[in-house]
Amino acid sequence: MALTITDANAKEIIESGKPVVIDFWATWCGPCVGMAPLIDELAAEYEGKVIIGKYNVDEEGDLSTEYRVMSLPTLLFFKDGKKTSIRLAGSQKRETLVEKINELLAL
Repeated sequence: MALTITDANAKEIIESGKPVVIDFWATWCGPCVGMAPLIDELAAEYEGKVIIGKYNVDEEGDLSTEYRVMSLPTLLFFKDGKKTSIRLAGSQKRETLVEKINELLAL
C-alpha cells in the first residue's frame, strides 16, 4: 500500500535520503484512479528499497505548488533529499514505472 504523503510529512520523507516516488493525484482524475492499484502494487514490491507515496492535490497544496505540478497524474522522483530530473505526467504503464524506479535506484 502506498504511503499517504501530506504537506506535514513530505519534507521529512524526502529528506530521509531514501529514494522516493510521489504520485500527485485527485479523486476526480480518472487516470489517477486507474493507476492507483498499480501504485499500491509497486509500493509493496519495492518496500524497503523505495518509498512510494500518494499526494492528494485536493487535500494538500504546498508540495504541488512548490514543484509546479500542473497535470494529473504526475509522478516525481527524489533521491538523497533532492528532486531528480525524472518526472512522468499522465497515465503510465507498469513497464514504464518499473524502468523509472530502477533508473532512480541507479542514480
